[in-house]
Amino acid sequence: MTLRLLQAIGLALLLGLSEIASGMAAPAGPESVSQLAGVLSPAVVNISTTRHMPGGTGVPFPSGPDGSPLGEMFDDANPNAGKGPEAMAESRSLGSGFIISADGLIVTNNHVIEGADEVLVFLTDGRRFPAEVLGTDFKTDIAVLRIEVEGQLPFVQLGDSDTAEVGDWVMAIGNPFGLGGSVTLGIVSARNRQLNSGPYDSFIQTDASINQGNSGGPLFDMDGMVVGINTAIIARGGMGLGIGFAVPINIAKNVVKQLTEYGETRRGWLGVGIQPVTEEIALSLGLPGAKGVMVVDVTMKGPSDGVLEEGDVILEFDTQLVGTMQDLPRIVAETEVGRAVPVKVLRGGVNYVFDITLGRLEAGELMAQAPQDTEPVPGQSAVEPLEELPDLDDVMGFAVAPLDDAARATHGIGSGVSGVIVDSVKPGSDAAEKGFVAGLIIAEVNQQKVVTVADLTTLVNGAREAGRPAVLFKVTDPTGASRFIAIKF
Repeated sequence: MTLRLLQAIGLALLLGLSEIASGMAAPAGPESVSQLAGVLSPAVVNISTTRHMPGGTGVPFPSGPDGSPLGEMFDDANPNAGKGPEAMAESRSLGSGFIISADGLIVTNNHVIEGADEVLVFLTDGRRFPAEVLGTDFKTDIAVLRIEVEGQLPFVQLGDSDTAEVGDWVMAIGNPFGLGGSVTLGIVSARNRQLNSGPYDSFIQTDASINQGNSGGPLFDMDGMVVGINTAIIARGGMGLGIGFAVPINIAKNVVKQLTEYGETRRGWLGVGIQPVTEEIALSLGLPGAKGVMVVDVTMKGPSDGVLEEGDVILEFDTQLVGTMQDLPRIVAETEVGRAVPVKVLRGGVNYVFDITLGRLEAGELMAQAPQDTEPVPGQSAVEPLEELPDLDDVMGFAVAPLDDAARATHGIGSGVSGVIVDSVKPGSDAAEKGFVAGLIIAEVNQQKVVTVADLTTLVNGAREAGRPAVLFKVTDPTGASRFIAIKF
């Protein structure tokens, strides 16, 4: 092949690549957000709180020369004069918020105003107003305030956080370090982040700079709609590391509405304890994948009492798929109290749909804290003859023993608990890795009640003969807490 021909081929390839590149849209961020920031900033407020704490050294106060009329005037005006150890120390903090209605309704974080004796709201035009706290919710870290003003205030619109995709541009406006209105720009870095901060954990993660004082401020999309409430940062030594988190506005909307109307939340309540469905649990139940949540207990006299059972797998709630453990509490909480809702569950390999009338979570939490009546199981105080299962330790990685009086006394197990007790666990086994320890009580095997070692023997052998890759155990610790654990053969 001649040199001229090679040059021609190379030129053709280069021209082809250039045409492909020119046909692709060049990725670019917004050229400027100055116009958007200018429109939205007047609706973002600074919030100052004051807390008076007893036992402090008192607020610093000027003093005049001893014996002078000026000194006496200062002494008379000093609020801490003569109080000694009862003098009040004053603590101040700063945060952000945003106006959502022309008549002065403001959203911020609960932790910004929690415990405050005085809350002041500063507008961008320099005006300041005392704020009334309409309601707070520590579970979502949201608070709603109101200020009384003459005329109309600028306000922002609440958007749809479900449309905020990873990689979308977002803008944060707030009051970092008390410096006043500041604008930062970044992208949605991740969604549905879990920070173990509450039952409705599902944060938007962003790299738009969020620092101390930004808490309670809005996170905007490029249409100027609020998609999140800036709430938390990952920090070292008190300084942010460029990783911030915002409460999705779709989680906040219903809370804001209820706090505004009632001064408190009114969440739906199903009355069950749940745990995730792991891959091993899914295998043991014949589910095609790890989906839904498993019921581990049902609150007596709660909405699901007599309807749902321990071991049920909730697959759908009100026709909405339940994909993860975080989905169900959020969906239930957002559902109207007193409404009958269809709940689809898997029980014993069969799908059922039950209509359950929801209670109110706030009342249910008080009910759940009350001790539940338990009745002793007849015959459990007697010593049970040991049934042999010589290969259980080999096939499952643990050994069991009857739950007799001696075992109850050793582990502090009440007479109302039935089952068999784990006697030992083989180190390195799947059972050990899943949290099996001596002293756990096995109450069910594959959703069937276990009272004796013979029961367990029969059910485990039956699962092995049926070719199941794992066995589902319901275990209870000496405190009475139950959970389901799937152990592979």
